[in-house]
Amino acid sequence: MATYLCPQDGTRAETTSLTWCCPVCHGPWDLDFEAAGRISLDSLAGRDNSLWRYEEALPLSAPATSLGEGRTPLVPLTGTVSAKLDFLMPTLSFKDRGAVMLADLARRLSPERVVADSSGNAGTAVAAYCARAGLPCTVYVPENTSPKKTEQIRAHGARLEIVPGDREATALAARAAADSPGTFYASHVFNPYFLHGTKTYVYEMWEDLGGRLPDAIAVPVGNGTLLLGAALAIGELHAHGLIDERPALIAVQAEAVSPLAAAFHAGTDGLLDDPGRAAAPTLAEGIAIPRPPRARQILTAVRESGGTFLTVTEDQIRKAQLDLAARGFYVETTGVACWAAVGDWTDRSVVVPLCGAGLKTGLAP
Repeated sequence: MATYLCPQDGTRAETTSLTWCCPVCHGPWDLDFEAAGRISLDSLAGRDNSLWRYEEALPLSAPATSLGEGRTPLVPLTGTVSAKLDFLMPTLSFKDRGAVMLADLARRLSPERVVADSSGNAGTAVAAYCARAGLPCTVYVPENTSPKKTEQIRAHGARLEIVPGDREATALAARAAADSPGTFYASHVFNPYFLHGTKTYVYEMWEDLGGRLPDAIAVPVGNGTLLLGAALAIGELHAHGLIDERPALIAVQAEAVSPLAAAFHAGTDGLLDDPGRAAAPTLAEGIAIPRPPRARQILTAVRESGGTFLTVTEDQIRKAQLDLAARGFYVETTGVACWAAVGDWTDRSVVVPLCGAGLKTGLAP
């Protein structure tokens, strides 16, 4: 039986509760969960062609809210760089991997309402999966969120709350609503079920590469949900003897909003009190997170993998989006950050996620 566990002070809570954070330190939960069994490549033949094919590794089974998420293609871009096309998900972003877990958990708990906060993609994913589950949903977004993303949220029937200010103001508004009785907070940051959904990104990669992983995995990092999910999967695959070497995690941030990169290169365990520059507007809205709640976990995961943090400029993002489009991939501005950072690597194999469709933001101005 899985239980919530606070990584800071060891506090526990039942996953049947609507408690969305540690009641002692108010930090995010981890999940104390032991996989049901060891997955082998041979055992996957003939299974459902979605992320639920890795059921032994997941904390939920027999989903009722699936939209067929997962199993996105892995396509070579150069001799050493490949792309995983997560913009081909049902709501056009990788956030479906975690949102289906949150919605299915919420469905089992039967709350009066679901709330979420997002810069756009997580909100659209939660809205879609709550619609599938028949759950009333409210999504909080910053006032500068892409109109195409807010349109998608409304289309799925969710109530939209547009919050004046930045991403942090939006998170605070959602957390205040989450404290209301009968509310399930479908937080892609605080609820660890989301991370156990995103870890399937690496399980798919492992399967498609015939039981191995590349030398490095690059991921865009704001709140770190894809990176931490990747770290979970890598740890599980290694512990089960399914990989011999762990790939380096290459975390990519926009130079304009790069608190984790600043902390990493300063050698600190957590965010700097003064990261050296104020957050500025960025085309990479999906990773424009000035104070990610799981900062310590993100920094630890990158260091333990032998990886690093890279930053990209706004001009690099613009050029990378056009370059990918010229190769046939129309990707949103956040989703091109990793290609901007490592697309010219030739000394080792690396996979980058193309994690949101270009239709969500349009071409960068």
